[in-house]
Amino acid sequence: MEKVKNTKLGDWLRDKAPKILDTTGDLLPDKGVLGVIKRLVDSDPDITPEQKMEFERLAAETEQVAQTNVTERWKADMDSDVKIAKVIRPSIMIYLIALFTVITIWDSVSESFIVKDNYVDLLQILLLTTAGAYFAGRTIEKTTRK
Repeated sequence: MEKVKNTKLGDWLRDKAPKILDTTGDLLPDKGVLGVIKRLVDSDPDITPEQKMEFERLAAETEQVAQTNVTERWKADMDSDVKIAKVIRPSIMIYLIALFTVITIWDSVSESFIVKDNYVDLLQILLLTTAGAYFAGRTIEKTTRK
């Protein structure tokens, strides 16, 4: 995966918002960086609305490239002869849903059972990330194949 500074989006930032590129240029687009850059661009008073629209288009293209890379990694896993590569994502999803279910039931039945907030937050992030990647990603992957 290319760093932000090596993409079309990086070229746009280099021309229109060099300060933002200096801050984010070495980061990878698939690590949640595009949302941060979008907030920086939106809050920059020197960038015109037309330039912001152009940025949105380039950001969408960059996000599509990142999603394509994820899909290619998933395809490579499924084509692999290694059994664990094929079952790891569904196994993690099943484990997280089972863990969430057990904790939820245990918490509702037992008066003394208290889950610390940081574990609840962590479990929430893990579930949202894996469910989103697995179900939404698989849906996108299947529709783009047709």
